[in-house]
Amino acid sequence: MAEDQLPTTDEEWRQRLTPEQFAVLRQHATERPGTSPLNAESRPGTFICAGCGQPLYTTDSKFDAHCGWPSFTAALDDSAIDTTVDRSHFMVRTEVHCARCEGHLGHIFPDGPAPTGMRHCINGVSLKFVPDEG
Repeated sequence: MAEDQLPTTDEEWRQRLTPEQFAVLRQHATERPGTSPLNAESRPGTFICAGCGQPLYTTDSKFDAHCGWPSFTAALDDSAIDTTVDRSHFMVRTEVHCARCEGHLGHIFPDGPAPTGMRHCINGVSLKFVPDEG
């Protein structure tokens, strides 16, 4: 499969992703809070989808929500993400996923800081960090 071609089957996804990435991105699992090294990442740069490389968030929108997962006030671009209603675990939440590969990223909550008031609570394993050059 070409590097820019997205997998279409679970087996192809399993070949591209680590077991933890597969569980989160393709099976809607959640990583343990506080385990992602991206929680502490503060260098200027872009957080991309670990499944397909789509740019999703930047350090400019990142903040420490003290929730155990990387948190952002907004996506890099509204077209980078899609949302659905998640009714699992006896709750109603807004699930966020990559608009390109449909990988599960996390959830959006209305308890973030200005300017948006939103908290994109994202599984670090669903992201890769690309530091700005220079």
